[in-house]
Amino acid sequence: MTPKKNIRKYHTIAFYNLENLFDTEDDKYVLDDDFLPNSDRNWTPKRYEKKIYKLGAAIASLGPEEAQNAPVILGVAEVENKKVLRDLIASKKLAEFEYDFVHYNSPDERGIDVGLLYQTEYFEVLESESIPILLYNEEGQRDFTRDTLYVKGLLNNEPIHVFVNHWSSRRDGADETAYKRIKAAETVREKINYIQLQEDDPHIIIMGDFNDDPTSTSISDYLMDTDLYNPMEKLLTLYSGSLNYKGEWNLFDQIIFSTNFFDYKKRTHSFASADIFDEYFLTQWKGRYKGNPFRTYAGRKYLGGYSDHFPVYIQLKFND
Repeated sequence: MTPKKNIRKYHTIAFYNLENLFDTEDDKYVLDDDFLPNSDRNWTPKRYEKKIYKLGAAIASLGPEEAQNAPVILGVAEVENKKVLRDLIASKKLAEFEYDFVHYNSPDERGIDVGLLYQTEYFEVLESESIPILLYNEEGQRDFTRDTLYVKGLLNNEPIHVFVNHWSSRRDGADETAYKRIKAAETVREKINYIQLQEDDPHIIIMGDFNDDPTSTSISDYLMDTDLYNPMEKLLTLYSGSLNYKGEWNLFDQIIFSTNFFDYKKRTHSFASADIFDEYFLTQWKGRYKGNPFRTYAGRKYLGGYSDHFPVYIQLKFND
């Protein structure tokens, strides 16, 4: 990647859970029966195309106004396959940004994966891998979940390491499933420790839907250390978060980064700000759930919204 003469000063790094972005075709290897044209949810090509357009519009505007650009790097969760990502980056609102993506199929039974979208003008992928989260039940059988995506690349020629996560859900109870998210945290931490042995002062970004809040044990005790900073700790309040469950806000969607993003060196990036992207157009406009994320489905009822999560982002300043 050659240096740019007129590089932008601010860059948005974001994460967005896209709420079951499935295509309309039957894949016999995953449990996608709920998202087919003849399913109870009536997931038709028209509805799929509408969701692709809406998500593209949301991503195109994601971030603070001063960035004047869509995210240069965007982690996503709940995507079925490469096809949906190709359709997304080719959609009307995103095509101009010339995104590419990294994606691996995970063993998750629901057939949903994580991925990384990036603007090729600003980010170059050097290497990537899918890191399995090895969980086992009491009988010793593998409990399959989403892999964590690891990507090393150059952001405006600066090497950075990015992790995209979607940790196990709380569906069977937060306490009962906590060990799964702790295992995911330990797995990511091990990889970070390895990178730090291989490189001097590496720049690291960990993003995802952790299904835990910033102060939850998995993150605070098993992932965080003095080398990492979580700006999302200050963003969760009684009145705001990235998702709302039974009237209470959570901030499961987070972006954590290494503390060397606070340093100032020429031709590197420094942390500028962090926020939840909860713009009015992404919210439910009226009724009981006013202000909540405007989701695509409520159970099996089609609402036609964007996602049941708000995106989150950090802004980096390029030090020229």
